[in-house]
Amino acid sequence: MAAKRRIAINTGGGDAPGLNAVIHSAVYAARNLGWEILGIREGYDGLLYPERFKRGGVVSLHRSDVQNIAHLGGTILGTTNRGDPFRAHVTQPDGSVDVVDRSDDVIEAFRRHGIDALIAVGGDGSLAIAQRLREKGLRVVGVPKTIDNDLESTVLTFGFDSAVSFATECIDRLHTTAAAHRRVMVVEVMGRYAGWIALNSGIAGRADAILIPEIPFDVARVARHIEKKTATSRSHSIVVAAEGATPIGGKAMVKPGEPGHAEVLGGVGEHVAKEIARLTGKETRTVVLGHLLRGGSPTATDRLLGLTFGAAAVRALVEGMDGVMVAIVPPHVHYVPFEVALAKMKRVPVEGNGVLTARTLDISFGD
Repeated sequence: MAAKRRIAINTGGGDAPGLNAVIHSAVYAARNLGWEILGIREGYDGLLYPERFKRGGVVSLHRSDVQNIAHLGGTILGTTNRGDPFRAHVTQPDGSVDVVDRSDDVIEAFRRHGIDALIAVGGDGSLAIAQRLREKGLRVVGVPKTIDNDLESTVLTFGFDSAVSFATECIDRLHTTAAAHRRVMVVEVMGRYAGWIALNSGIAGRADAILIPEIPFDVARVARHIEKKTATSRSHSIVVAAEGATPIGGKAMVKPGEPGHAEVLGGVGEHVAKEIARLTGKETRTVVLGHLLRGGSPTATDRLLGLTFGAAAVRALVEGMDGVMVAIVPPHVHYVPFEVALAKMKRVPVEGNGVLTARTLDISFGD
């Protein structure tokens, strides 16, 4: 990297508390080396559609631009979960939409801007795109971003602690209103394929049942557990369900997506609530936390993780690395090849400490 002095950073996929901390740290680390660092807006859209952005799709980032952003949620660069340049949507004159591969246009845009390397901040989907661009000649270092904490190669990802903390606060609040009305409250949280948010917030918030993708559930067993608890210990119940939780023998529940896009997960909370009400006769309500888990300021833990990852990504470029993802296995930072980092999803182990702790505390998984 000795002769290379211009790098870029982008953020892709869903937003997460801590993204701005990554940007802050990467900019400071790069500028301290005398490098120029550019920010690409909304994934790769800033390269492909610069006319959409008032200040341009690619902006030079200075310390003054980022000095007061580490504590802010969201991302100053913007993000998108529909920004795959290998499957770009192009509207034709007749109004129809074609899906085309514009990855070569992205590579050419990097060359045109004189960008030597990219720090790609994203989850498994965004990092998979970055890996494919690397195969076309782009130098890339990845930073893992997922509130689901479901990347196998890193113990923690920023955004997870913030999501769990907020979900736990919501569950705490719901205990009081549920007790006042003797209700059952079903809280649906994010977690497509891994139930880490549901598991951790459910235990911390003292839920009566936790439903996660890793353990298919029988809602009748959940209902019986609630009846037992309300008959012996307290007048209300809390059920925490990950959006990807599935009934035994069934599939994850989905709702229609926007025109031209696939269906999205959702509806398990409402389904479980209706069934509990039918089976127990108890007044039941549903609360879907959804994107509230992505918003707000990052916790101190997530700020530190973001700052650590951003600085580590720049160090990787200094050391000549390419095609690696920054990972943290406390107390050390590691660099994991994309092929390894993206090979396996980190799911909740059904015999792991979290599940065992919950069972010991008489929390049902509906199995």
